[in-house]
Amino acid sequence: MTDIDHAAPRRRLPVFTGILVLIALAILISLGTWQVERLHWKEGLIADIAARQAASPVPLADIEAMAAAGGDIEYRKVTATGRYINNKERHFFATWRGQTGYYIYTPLELADGRILFVNRGFVPYDNKEPEMRMQGQLTDQQTVTGLAREKLPGKPSWVVPDNDVAKNIFYWKDLDVMAESVGLEKASVIPFFVDADSTPNPAGLPIGGVTQVDLPNDHLQYAFTWYGLAAVLVVVVAISWFRKGAKTPQQ
Repeated sequence: MTDIDHAAPRRRLPVFTGILVLIALAILISLGTWQVERLHWKEGLIADIAARQAASPVPLADIEAMAAAGGDIEYRKVTATGRYINNKERHFFATWRGQTGYYIYTPLELADGRILFVNRGFVPYDNKEPEMRMQGQLTDQQTVTGLAREKLPGKPSWVVPDNDVAKNIFYWKDLDVMAESVGLEKASVIPFFVDADSTPNPAGLPIGGVTQVDLPNDHLQYAFTWYGLAAVLVVVVAISWFRKGAKTPQQ
């Protein structure tokens, strides 16, 4: 075997390594750039939601028209008038400010006979049953202002427990089952919810204004991580090549 045969593998190895380094560098930079794009998208979304919450409420009909046209109704401020059907309220298991209890979803019967499910707010665990908060069971005509919330297409995750309809305990907001479980026809139910605002209720219960907008925005941190790894890769490769070059004359 000649010296040329020995040298050939040594020449090919740096080229192969360089290709791998370039591929890894491209992937890391792409991931960092993708996170920057996600950051801009998330900041825009947060600003949009804040603007919707700060806007003046619009009639329910406007939100219905938007929903029917496929528009995004989430967190848009709306107002509706009707009478609560208190004996058909549904209970959604929830935690509010560190306290365990339920959100009370009560059907609001509109003037045309249709039904809008309203999340009237939070009650502590011991106040689940209406008998424990009778002063809050409003019977005359009410005008509610709150935020429109879209109907969930299905169970959010396999880790979420199944709804216990028999005990009137819901772990995810299944509008169709909520309506069906109290004998309401699906056709008569408006296909979204409304979260009532923080207007005080008699005797303090339910506590309104419980809508939680939790949109984690860690994309800048992730972008720095990916770009940082790319920079580290470049430094490590540069040091490796420098050391290899320094040793070459002694060989």
